[in-house]
Amino acid sequence: MTPTTTQRRSSDPAAQVQETAEQAKQAVQEVAGRAQDTVRTQIDQRSTEAGETAATVSRAVRGASQDLRGQGEDLAARIIEQAADRADQLGKYLRDSNADKILRDVEDFGRQQPWAVIAGGIALGFAASRFLKASSGRRYQRYGPPPVRRRAGTDGRLGPALR
Repeated sequence: MTPTTTQRRSSDPAAQVQETAEQAKQAVQEVAGRAQDTVRTQIDQRSTEAGETAATVSRAVRGASQDLRGQGEDLAARIIEQAADRADQLGKYLRDSNADKILRDVEDFGRQQPWAVIAGGIALGFAASRFLKASSGRRYQRYGPPPVRRRAGTDGRLGPALR
C-alpha cells in the first residue's frame, strides 16, 4: 500500500513548516482584513459625527453673522458668513464621504502637496514635544526627580550618568 499525499506531507518536516507558514499567513491576512474593516467603520462614524458638528458650528456662526449685520458691521458679517460657508462645505463632505473616499483624498493631497504634509508633520511633532515638556513639570512635582542613573566610568568605578 502506498502512502497518500497527505501522509507523505505530514512526515516531511519541510512540508509541515510550509503548511504552518501558509496557515499563519492566512491568519494574519484575516486579522489585517478585520482591522481594516474596523478602521473604515471608525472613520465613517467619526467623519459623520465631525460633519454634524461642523454643521452645528456653521449654524452658530451664521447667527453671529446676523447679529453683526444688525449692528451695521457688514464687512465682519460677510467674513463670518464665508467661514460658515466653508464649515458647511466641510460638514457636507464629511457626512457624505465614506472612509475610502476620505483616505483617497488624503493620499491625493499628500501626493500633490508633499511639502504641506511635511510641514504639518513638523508642526505636529513640535506641538507634541511642547506638550510633553509642559507635562513633564507636573510629573516631576507629583513623582519627584527621576532616579540617578549610574554607569561605570573609565576607571571601572560607578559614577553619575552623563546628562
